[in-house]
Amino acid sequence: MFRLTKAKLLSKAVLLTALFFSINCAQTHAQQLKYVSGKSSWDADSLGNHRAVIFVPSAGTVAKAVIGWRRKDNPANKEIIVVDARSNKRIFNIKTEAISRETGTVYFEPVSGAGTYYIYYLPFHVQPGSNYPTAIYKKPSDRAAAAWTSKINKQAIAAKVDYLESFNQLNSFYPMEVIATAKEVENLISKNKDQPYLVFPEDRLHPIKMERDLPQRWIFKGTSGKFTDTASRGEHYSFQLGLYAFSKELHNVSLKFTDLKSTGGDIIDSKLLSCLNTDGINWDNSVLKKQIDIKKDKIQALWCLLDIPENIKPAVYSGMVTVMADGITAIPVQIELVIGPEKALNGGVNEPWKQTRLTWLNSSLGQKNELIKPYTPLKINGNTISLLGRKMTLGNDGMPAQIESFFTEEMTATDQRSRPLLYSPFALIAEETDGSNLHWKTGKPDIRQIEPGEAVWTAVNTSPKLRMEVKGSLEFDGFVNYSVKLIALKDVSFKDIRMVIPFKKEVAEYMMGLNLKGGKIPADYKWKWDVAHKNQDGAWIGTVNAGLRFSLKDEHYTRPLNTNFYLDKPLLLPSSWGNHDKGGIDILQNALNTSVTNYSGARAMKTGDTLYYNFNLMITPFHALHTEDQWATRYYHKYNNADTIKATGATVINIHHGTAVNPYINYPFIAHNAMKSYIDSAHHLGLKVKIYNTVREVSNSAYELAPLRSLGHEVFSQGKGGGYAWLQEHLNADYIAAWYVPEVKDAAIINSGMSRWHNYYVEGMSWLVKNVGIDGIYLDDVAYDRTTMKRIKRVLTQNGHPGIIDLHSANQYNKRDGFNNSANLYMDHFPYLNRLWFGENFDYQNNTQDFYLTEVSGIPFGLMGEMLEGGGNPWRGMVYGMTNRMPWSDNADPRPIWKIWDSFGIQGSRMIGYWVKNNPVKIAQHDILATVYLKDKKALVAIASWAKEDTKIKLVIDWKNLGIDPKKASLTAPAIQNFQTARIFSADEEIPVKKGQGFMLIIE
Repeated sequence: MFRLTKAKLLSKAVLLTALFFSINCAQTHAQQLKYVSGKSSWDADSLGNHRAVIFVPSAGTVAKAVIGWRRKDNPANKEIIVVDARSNKRIFNIKTEAISRETGTVYFEPVSGAGTYYIYYLPFHVQPGSNYPTAIYKKPSDRAAAAWTSKINKQAIAAKVDYLESFNQLNSFYPMEVIATAKEVENLISKNKDQPYLVFPEDRLHPIKMERDLPQRWIFKGTSGKFTDTASRGEHYSFQLGLYAFSKELHNVSLKFTDLKSTGGDIIDSKLLSCLNTDGINWDNSVLKKQIDIKKDKIQALWCLLDIPENIKPAVYSGMVTVMADGITAIPVQIELVIGPEKALNGGVNEPWKQTRLTWLNSSLGQKNELIKPYTPLKINGNTISLLGRKMTLGNDGMPAQIESFFTEEMTATDQRSRPLLYSPFALIAEETDGSNLHWKTGKPDIRQIEPGEAVWTAVNTSPKLRMEVKGSLEFDGFVNYSVKLIALKDVSFKDIRMVIPFKKEVAEYMMGLNLKGGKIPADYKWKWDVAHKNQDGAWIGTVNAGLRFSLKDEHYTRPLNTNFYLDKPLLLPSSWGNHDKGGIDILQNALNTSVTNYSGARAMKTGDTLYYNFNLMITPFHALHTEDQWATRYYHKYNNADTIKATGATVINIHHGTAVNPYINYPFIAHNAMKSYIDSAHHLGLKVKIYNTVREVSNSAYELAPLRSLGHEVFSQGKGGGYAWLQEHLNADYIAAWYVPEVKDAAIINSGMSRWHNYYVEGMSWLVKNVGIDGIYLDDVAYDRTTMKRIKRVLTQNGHPGIIDLHSANQYNKRDGFNNSANLYMDHFPYLNRLWFGENFDYQNNTQDFYLTEVSGIPFGLMGEMLEGGGNPWRGMVYGMTNRMPWSDNADPRPIWKIWDSFGIQGSRMIGYWVKNNPVKIAQHDILATVYLKDKKALVAIASWAKEDTKIKLVIDWKNLGIDPKKASLTAPAIQNFQTARIFSADEEIPVKKGQGFMLIIE
């Protein structure tokens, strides 16, 4: 039997082997420089992140330092700065020679005599305070005096390089970015010239980072057919194989693993071993297979994963991994893994620097499509599928025949009255060149409920020339997905293939999308595809309590980039709907309906040709308004002392990145202990805490950055590089530089879109809920799909956690974002949000009330919101139940309004918006609106003006509907700081309303 003592001996044996290896390397390569961290002790933004610390042994006129810096950049055109350590002053009498990537010689005047001097060899400058800086590396400048220069070769004192120092540990090149010399590489290849490529096994603590240069570490180690390491039982273990294609390009690289066996006969099944680079589970839970090709003279890291069984016996386990590529001899590598008696806690994920979280990239957590509150199970009755507050009925062709809403006008409840959206069924029309339409022979859709929250159906429609195969699905939140496959049964030419959505005219009241800001729907509108410049593929059309968002998709649709980066990765033009830019959308109001014609234009199809006219729908609203949450939940959007925040009356704290407890963007794991301590203190005071965490970009502090980069463009977008110095020095090129926080020098790069990083994101959120206690997340725009949002909502609400999600978006209607509407862009996520915060660059002063309603308030979708830019317009905000957020904007403190809410008792009131036909308080002017918050014998009336000038109004009050006796009623405008002075009005008195302002009146 294998005993504990033997396991200890095995571990010691591995350590002794490593020690012997280190000693041997030190003897063989005695000239290796020492690398240390500078602990952020100088101004990197003027001097650079790297310096050589030089000791001059004696006084003199000229000192000579030969620095074996082994750099992966090209140093020939970069300035060198020498600073006297004693005086901290720059020395200008310097001269360089023989500058190369491997070494450089620097002459300088040791002005303070014997002692220490600093040679900074990557100085740069950036625009101070910029969140999108580009580091510009300074070029060499010759300021040396001629008299001093003439003495260089005569009087030079040999200086000693004590060590190379990086600004901090994150900036260090050691050891995996310290290059081998050309001679070292040549010697290594010479010794292995019979091999088609070289394999360097590497442990998880030394992530492979260079693609063009071998690290000096590998010269020390040499090539090896054996890899030995230690691990714990139950650990998410990983190791690397570095492949160097020195002789030719490698194609279709793969790994084959054997079982790992102990001498006692215990086995770790080979099925537990995998290669992150070739295999995995994608963000959509599909099996992922990737082909790896390695160009000549390039290095590829292959990350191998092993989930070690928790109950495995401690022992030395041996096996084999074989590297294979097309047409080239396979190379075996022996694996020897010493597994000790200790058990890893939670797979070791609390030690992420050991790459224990790489397994998260293949996670399926939250993928089961379980119901999420407040949504209810779907019910199928014939061709009709019912969901929360809505119904959809299918025609025999499988397309929507009718869609109904049961939400009331107030949007605070549902009732039994049907509100149909469609004037007639959807119609997919194939029009031949002679003007005749194909006649479809339909059957009956086959509808199945595969789980409580999802129904699927299929239908087949035929004609002599074309076959239509329809696949559809409806989910519990109102998302409808259609795959419509058209197959040519013979050669045929079409004048057009189009889908017509005929809305009832009274429902098609508002519209946003297709290059239109939110507002009243135009009577006649024409739109054409322009994916290169516009992130537009559909629109939302509806009224407050009934609507439909439609989007036209290619069968190979991938989510484009957003928030400033759309032009870097735009929409894919659907081959069907777009049809080489022949397609478009026409909207026309008729006497009884408003038709939306999605046309694709003329085309010919050969027998067997296939086109996919795919689209998806979202049936709105998603749920009723949660007005009580709106009145009770008050945000404080800043990191501050919890006691201070409690005193303001706020109930929820949002912790942005770039703060002490959440310093690194979209990577809230490094300061998690401090974050937990802060959240615990807030919870003690009855406050909830949410954190900033999205996936648009990832911090350069992420432990997994190198493994993620080894995946090519799976996780990170390709791009032109640049940005802050760290990115240029460590990533070289082929990335898009993203947000930068100067205070913590946090530099990020843009993600590619949907990828396995979203699996990691879901797992990370779950870990934060369980281990740190976060109450939710603050989203600053969204860079993932609705499937990921559902997964996030599930893990945030696990075990009774509140799982609060609020979404901030800057206005996406601009050139960089492809002229999309934020609400339209993010509508897929609306079913799972608690609040909207739209947002930067939203103009609250010059946009119409219809823009407020559709693009800002969230009300037609069952959400409520807040205002941001300049604090918003408090009078207009109140007719939608919105204030701004504390303490975001100067002179826009929401506390005076909160105070009125509380003194009136807005909790428990009934919100009756200006859009409700039987609103008991009306105003004759169309551009001055009133919303009523009604209680028993008391009402708070919010009045706001969109009129172009100051005016006077009279309230038209339905006293019976209001439940107040007009003879006893008083109209009071209470004093509200920065909002209104105290006034008392009579019921029939004219009320003066200033342009862009309004009142809050209490009637009782």
